[in-house]
Amino acid sequence: MLPQKTKLEQHLKQRYGELFAAEFDVMLYDLTSTYVEGSAPANPMMRRGYSRDHRPDCLQLVLALIVNSEGFPCSYEVFNGNRADVTTMEVILRMVERKYGKARRIWVMDRGIVSEANLAAIRKRDGQYLVGTPRSQMKEFETQLKEETHWEQVRDEVQVKRISIPGGVETFILCKTEGRQQKEQAIRNRFVTRIERALGSLQKQVKAGRLKNRDKIHVRIGRILASHPQVADLYPVALKEQSGQLYLEWSAKADRQQWRETREGAYLLRTNLTATTASELWEKYMQLTEVEAAFRALKSALSIRPLFHQVERRVKAHVMVAFLGFALWVTLKHLLAGKQSEWSAARALAALATLQSADIVLPTTDTREIRLRRVTEPTAEQKQLLSQLAIELPDQHQFNQNVVQTSRQL
Repeated sequence: MLPQKTKLEQHLKQRYGELFAAEFDVMLYDLTSTYVEGSAPANPMMRRGYSRDHRPDCLQLVLALIVNSEGFPCSYEVFNGNRADVTTMEVILRMVERKYGKARRIWVMDRGIVSEANLAAIRKRDGQYLVGTPRSQMKEFETQLKEETHWEQVRDEVQVKRISIPGGVETFILCKTEGRQQKEQAIRNRFVTRIERALGSLQKQVKAGRLKNRDKIHVRIGRILASHPQVADLYPVALKEQSGQLYLEWSAKADRQQWRETREGAYLLRTNLTATTASELWEKYMQLTEVEAAFRALKSALSIRPLFHQVERRVKAHVMVAFLGFALWVTLKHLLAGKQSEWSAARALAALATLQSADIVLPTTDTREIRLRRVTEPTAEQKQLLSQLAIELPDQHQFNQNVVQTSRQL
């Protein structure tokens, strides 16, 4: 199957267009990882890297997936397990052009894939992009973030503000989410309490003279800061000496703490799209949830995680089968949606899993056999679902009239 990968992907894209009028001018791109059970010595792709599965103890590979705005999978690629996300973009751009030709596509990506080189590569191909940005870049827009004006309410808990750079070709979108703010504030408060308790305890030990070795004190300081990386930058710590007595000095930086509180719940988007409102850009960026849903389906229902194959070609074949399975999954999802059905793809497959077909083999006296086919009688719920999908089960009373020879005669 592997040599047919490109043709299969091209065929799927064509069929999506025929069945659902699906368009692929917007590409949602993201990456995930899947780990292997065993050492996989015959597979050079299996490496240790950043594990989205929280299994850093296992070797893994990186899976890149491209879907359109409706969740139809366009293509995928596998990379070595230690491949950095930001280094995959150029490969993906060339791959898409090779399979589907050059076009003015819109790429939507998370901040982990974004770099100036990658954005320049998209612009070089006359492409457009809508991407997340690192939080460090948000500092440039501190004034606009603090301002209470010009915010646009897109949902009950979400506000957005469009910021155009004078003379620039890009637009930035500031976004604030109330639920996200509460979550980040709770996380910060928890770590602040912990680090202050730890620093206070160390300060008392040094003051009481129970710790006198400078090296050991510095090791303790480093350990405390390393254990609380979320808030370590808020607390400058210094070991000082006065009249031969060591003492520890630390305090929270008010300006940093204030900025941390201001940016909680906020994030920044970046795009070279024009003639689009802030709310429309935010809605388009939120389509990345389609890729996240694809990864959830691949890893749970379609069993792409974990891998048990130890040879590279078998691992790639396993990924391909999972990709084709996801293509059927999405097709079922949109077929149900087109029928205004309340069924999800997962629920429909679970409901139909109890339907079974079996052949009853009856040997005859002349060493031949008769095969009778029997199909499970569907429940009322299953009949309703099958009707929505325009699927007819074979008549369970119908049987095969042909009497076939057994292997003994052959």
